[in-house]
Amino acid sequence: MRRVPLSTGVDLAVHESGRGETVVLLHAWGETHRSFDRVTPLLPRSLRLVVPDQRGVGGSAKPAGGYSLRDAGEDVVALLDALGIDACWLLGTSSGGYVAQQVAVAHPGRVRGLVLVGAPSDLHGTVPEALARVLAAFHEPVTRDDLRALNGVLPLHTPVPEGFLDDQDSSALSIPRTVWFAGIEGLVAAVPPLRRGTIAAPTLILWGADDDVLPASQARELAGAIDGSRLVVYEGTGHLVLWERPERVAADVAAFIAANAGDARQEKGGPV
Repeated sequence: MRRVPLSTGVDLAVHESGRGETVVLLHAWGETHRSFDRVTPLLPRSLRLVVPDQRGVGGSAKPAGGYSLRDAGEDVVALLDALGIDACWLLGTSSGGYVAQQVAVAHPGRVRGLVLVGAPSDLHGTVPEALARVLAAFHEPVTRDDLRALNGVLPLHTPVPEGFLDDQDSSALSIPRTVWFAGIEGLVAAVPPLRRGTIAAPTLILWGADDDVLPASQARELAGAIDGSRLVVYEGTGHLVLWERPERVAADVAAFIAANAGDARQEKGGPV
């Protein structure tokens, strides 16, 4: 990974691989770029994958403030600027998909298409009681016991390799307690992006049929609000779609981009 200084005043640690269509992968709150470890090896090498640690986590800068949804979205745009990328495909998992929506609404010209994986349509309001109770007990620094308690409110519906789960916990230990709180507060304080604007980019929505974190109505709301979007529901899958179904996610993402890349170029006036 390398550290990339941004015009927003932070440096982000970024992992890059492949060549071709650029896909920026956005992890969720409480995660790092390691959340994509089961998916990135399965994606075609003909895709250029840009996988950052967002501000406050992993190897990226951890400022005292600046954890609003808008801040997260502006970091993505500043990263595109720093890497000389005019427009890209955005893949966001869970709240990373909320950030992707923010970018698509605020900077539509920078987004060629979206893949929203277990992503919310609306987080505005208060932190769920069970989650708030677990966070209130977090230590500084955060411990593995804290993370085990958090994992208890984010159940898996499909077996995931223990080594992968251990890696997720190890990476999450890089996140200061203050950032855990600031991040979730920024998400619930934000006006949902789709209340402030529309998304015209090609969009694929991947959803777990057994999601017990977000209601299924949010998937339907996303599909209804984004014209021409496609909703795919995975049976026997919970909220952590990316972790539970990496093979299927990778196949669906590759097919979606291959099917829409030409159309996205034409709409932006570029060569096909």
